[in-house]
Amino acid sequence: MDARVQLKRAFYYGVAADLRLLFVDDDPILREFAAVHLATENSSIETAADGEEGLASIAERQPDLVLLDLEMPRVDGFEVLRRLRSDPATERLPVIVVTGREDTAAIDRAFDAGATSFIAKPINWRLLSYQIRYVHRTCANEAELLEERLRISQARQQAEAGLRSVAREGSRFLGAALRTNPDLREAAADFAAAVESAAASGDG
Repeated sequence: MDARVQLKRAFYYGVAADLRLLFVDDDPILREFAAVHLATENSSIETAADGEEGLASIAERQPDLVLLDLEMPRVDGFEVLRRLRSDPATERLPVIVVTGREDTAAIDRAFDAGATSFIAKPINWRLLSYQIRYVHRTCANEAELLEERLRISQARQQAEAGLRSVAREGSRFLGAALRTNPDLREAAADFAAAVESAAASGDG
């Protein structure tokens, strides 16, 4: 009996990670529903009544993921997306658009503005919770890949800088050695060819 209860509880919580969520919508009932359906023992949720309030909350609280309506007073969802994507601090923040609009123009405009995913109202809260988990996991994996590429690029730059330093010092040493012993020309040529080959390999 206990095992069945635990299984049902585990299945109910679609949002499994420790997440800070922000739900931005001008409908107060939906904001209440979001607080009920999306806050779990693993995640917390804040709400905002329009885009301007949402942007302020993002700057202050730095959520892990934003759920964003499109049609709101003062600052609408399209403008929120534009501002988020133009700011290096939030350009990769995952944003799921949650809207009553599902026409092609709205979908295209939302993704062009930088939406990560899109779900139409009326909201299926179970489906949305799994969307949140999927989007967060995908974005986290993408961030790890980008960091790994950056580390590889930095390591390559350091290696190339080291190789250039070795080549400079080697050239100075061989120049001095050749002035003392001209018979070292063949060894100097071999060294220069080895450095050139290593440099070509690094560029590739």
